[in-house]
Amino acid sequence: MNPPAAQIDDLTGLLSRKAFLSAFDSELERLKGNSLPLSLAFADIDHFLEINEKYGHQVGDFVLKAVADTAREVLPENTFIGRYGGDEFILLFPGTERETVFLLMEKFRLSIAEMTISTMKENDEVKGVSISAGISCSPIDGSLRSEIMRKADQALYRAKISGRGRIKLATDERMLPKTSHYTQTQLERLTKLASERQAGEAELLREALDDLIAKYGVNEIER
Repeated sequence: MNPPAAQIDDLTGLLSRKAFLSAFDSELERLKGNSLPLSLAFADIDHFLEINEKYGHQVGDFVLKAVADTAREVLPENTFIGRYGGDEFILLFPGTERETVFLLMEKFRLSIAEMTISTMKENDEVKGVSISAGISCSPIDGSLRSEIMRKADQALYRAKISGRGRIKLATDERMLPKTSHYTQTQLERLTKLASERQAGEAELLREALDDLIAKYGVNEIER
């Protein structure tokens, strides 16, 4: 059954961000407690800004559509595929371990690299498009949507800064001690929030710190 038009990204025909996140929540709830994995991947197009600048935004749109079409062609039928924003895609693999998803995403990456896209100019084509991706998996990388997404996004970041055109799995994060001071009211509210969300206080603090870093663009890299 096809989803309603409001849930579809107009350009690519993939799930919209809102529709994807709704599906993500539903799959997390469905798989909760039965020990089945749920893997997530963030992927985006390397140097997409340069493609737009060199060939124009219309060709950039052709590239986005081609990436979306390739994802639908080479990935399993039960994969949820969404356009997260700009040139970033988000993919959900129910019941699939992250090592298997790594192989699937590598197949996807190689298929993208083999694409040839016409620019509508004589003897001018876009070739060698590359993507980078990061993968995380529940329950091994977390049980909350925010934690799973954060781990996948950090894996994508590592793929970008290590050379692009590659797939990275989420890794255990090395924790560093750092003295911090919070008010009594902040700590009480944190404890209440952790209880309501059934999450660890440290996990929520890491999520808040990531939001702060993203807000000021500290972890931005050239896409």
